[in-house]
Amino acid sequence: MTCARLENLNVLLLNSKLDAVILNPGPTLTYLTGVQFHLMERPVVLFVVPGKDPVLVLPELEIPKVDLFPYKIQAFAYGELPSQWDDAFRKAAQALSLDGKQIGVEPRQLRLLESNYVKTGVPEADYLDASSVLSRLRLKKDKAEVDAMRRAVKIAQDALEATLPLIKIGMAERELASELVIQLFKHGSDPEMPFSPIVSAGPNSANPHASPSERKLQAGDLLVIDWGAAYGGYISDLTRTFAVGEVDAECHKIHRIVQEANAAGRAVGKPGIPCADVDIATREVIEKSGYGKYFTHRTGHGIGMEGHEDPYIRGDNMQLLEAGMAYTVEPGIYLTNRNGVRIEDDMIITENGVESLSDMPREIRVVG
Repeated sequence: MTCARLENLNVLLLNSKLDAVILNPGPTLTYLTGVQFHLMERPVVLFVVPGKDPVLVLPELEIPKVDLFPYKIQAFAYGELPSQWDDAFRKAAQALSLDGKQIGVEPRQLRLLESNYVKTGVPEADYLDASSVLSRLRLKKDKAEVDAMRRAVKIAQDALEATLPLIKIGMAERELASELVIQLFKHGSDPEMPFSPIVSAGPNSANPHASPSERKLQAGDLLVIDWGAAYGGYISDLTRTFAVGEVDAECHKIHRIVQEANAAGRAVGKPGIPCADVDIATREVIEKSGYGKYFTHRTGHGIGMEGHEDPYIRGDNMQLLEAGMAYTVEPGIYLTNRNGVRIEDDMIITENGVESLSDMPREIRVVG
């Protein structure tokens, strides 16, 4: 599998203006190699040049991982003394004759640490944004990837269902979040989860990216839980909104509107339509209900090895959906200082339409 992925990257590079790409520890490096490296104070960089064996610079303590690679690589290892590290990067660059070439980087992943060492070895190269090339590499998921995401969704849903009976009025958001994390691990999530759960109630639920606080759940709150699991390096990202005890009529109203918007967004996806159409479908429901200004973010984002990746489900994104693309549908309404609602599902484009990987009940449920 990973050999085919390297071949795909080589083809993408040959059809681009890039002569090479460099990767440091992160999802793309793992995707391409099947090997996990830590992002740490010791730099690890993989150089990929079409037609040549990839070159890896790494600390000596990581040398055993070279045997895990599914294809031949050249490895240049360095010791514990930072004064020796420049030399390893120079040798790697010389092996590939990269001076004067155009080298692609991942802007959101490559740190100044690795960048400086690479530039020491290749001072005359141009460094360009490789996002478009690398996003195409991972954009369409194969069956094994979808199966892993499906498992990550099941783990997440089962974990939350096991957590819901523990919810009580007077419980702090942070306490609830910790219980959910325990259940995620119990139900089989990878140790490195995609993100820390968002647990926000009452006024805090009107903040889409709130962090769990010491605020205690109160009767009349809407409770937003945005959570996910990881399995085999692939993630799930879900949101459900609950009623803590009895909530007022407007809370029921905005929940119903968001539920309808979520359904509209899930239904419209299929191969050949722009990402924008999914955003438009959810937004129209909320705008027609008079709450358009309270839906303050895009409808969704791609998911896979990362929680946020291509394709992005925005009103201006005319990228066409294709079979194998995975993304979220997560409309919301946020009434500042009062309450908020978000309902989020994980979608996969199929050959003929779209499938929701998640099926946890979306209607309002009373907890506490």
